[in-house]
Amino acid sequence: MKENRLPPQTKYIVGNEACERFSFYGVIAILTGYVTLLLGGGKEAEQEAKEIVHWFRSAVYFLPLLGAWVADRWWGRYRTILWISMAYCIGHGCLAVGEGTKSGLLTGLAFIAIGSGGIKPCVSAFVGDQFGPGREHLLTKVYGLFYWSINFGSFFAFAFIPLVRANPKLGYKWAFGIPGIAMAVATIVFRLGSRTYVKRPPSREQPVPDAAQRSENRLTLLRIIFVFAPVVVFWSLYDQQNTTWVQQGAKMLPFHIGSYEVNAETMQSANPLFVMIYIPIFTYLIYPWIERCGLKFTPLRRMGAGMVLGAISFAVAAVVQSRIESGVQLCVAWQTIQYAIIIAGEVLLSVTGLEFAFAQAPPSMKSTIMSMWLLCVAFGNMLTASVTNLNKNLLHASGAGELLFYAGLMLAVAGAFAVIARSFRESGTQPGQPLQP
Repeated sequence: MKENRLPPQTKYIVGNEACERFSFYGVIAILTGYVTLLLGGGKEAEQEAKEIVHWFRSAVYFLPLLGAWVADRWWGRYRTILWISMAYCIGHGCLAVGEGTKSGLLTGLAFIAIGSGGIKPCVSAFVGDQFGPGREHLLTKVYGLFYWSINFGSFFAFAFIPLVRANPKLGYKWAFGIPGIAMAVATIVFRLGSRTYVKRPPSREQPVPDAAQRSENRLTLLRIIFVFAPVVVFWSLYDQQNTTWVQQGAKMLPFHIGSYEVNAETMQSANPLFVMIYIPIFTYLIYPWIERCGLKFTPLRRMGAGMVLGAISFAVAAVVQSRIESGVQLCVAWQTIQYAIIIAGEVLLSVTGLEFAFAQAPPSMKSTIMSMWLLCVAFGNMLTASVTNLNKNLLHASGAGELLFYAGLMLAVAGAFAVIARSFRESGTQPGQPLQP
């Protein structure tokens, strides 16, 4: 009989993730505006701020390679998470104490990138480690819960931290300081579960795999990287919610829910709110309904559908932008449509991607494979930053045209992903037995 209850130690990992995401997105929520102000304001400062934020996010999602290598080879996932979290806390402190200075900004972002990037592949693999034989069927549920906790933390970060920043008695110092406190809480919560965790030893403490197994591991890694490559473009669109869409919203009218003002910055809270709504709907209603209809909505098909929705969201954003450019004064509530569409795409692609990465990874490479998934986000932000710089210096395209370019690119890449998915073979199957795409 299958055990359908989640292991009790899951609550510590999920709680840690919620607090850590609050700390990270608390910074992201106000970072574009803060950097723009620090650089003196104006159009050029907006473009440079956009580049800096995307390069920072690239570092956050590139450094998981280092964290994964340290965890898989030397420290193990538990110690890596615990120790690198200290650097994370230092980064928040630098932003708060060095508020208003470029040195405080760059030092703080560097430490946050090391901390956030270093622990990300370890936490997502560590939660999967808690599920032994006979419990593999719970991975879909736990990664849904894990991703829900990410967005629980980020929702309150986007909704609350901009209000702290706007308070003249608190300002940016406390707006950066409160996320730092949340990161300290995240570290403490994670430590509380120490005695209950399943802790996989690093590879240096395990028997060395034979040549055949090493060869199979390398082939598995290459197959997964090939599948992940098109996902880069999705993340290049997705993370523009915190830059391009914020800048678009700044040209729109805010609205109020009671006394709460929804503006360009606080509108970002729509992202995690939609995720928290969508995850239970997709997990407990839509996916089972599709299965009852006799259709195979496999992980790779979900990911492809998510890419198509990403393209549609940017086409909608382009329509909104064209209205703004024509002189129509729109309310920022119009952005709700593009948020609703891209977040549905995120749930289909990102939650599924975490489950897919953990399930396909060889036991000695779980953190490494998770870092490859996160590397897609890094390259996505690098792509956005590079295109922004190219556009600023050579193309000079802007507004609706730039948004339509991204929509068309994403649609083309979704088609390429469908071709790749059809030929993917699961780890452990024989040649000629492709995974159903």
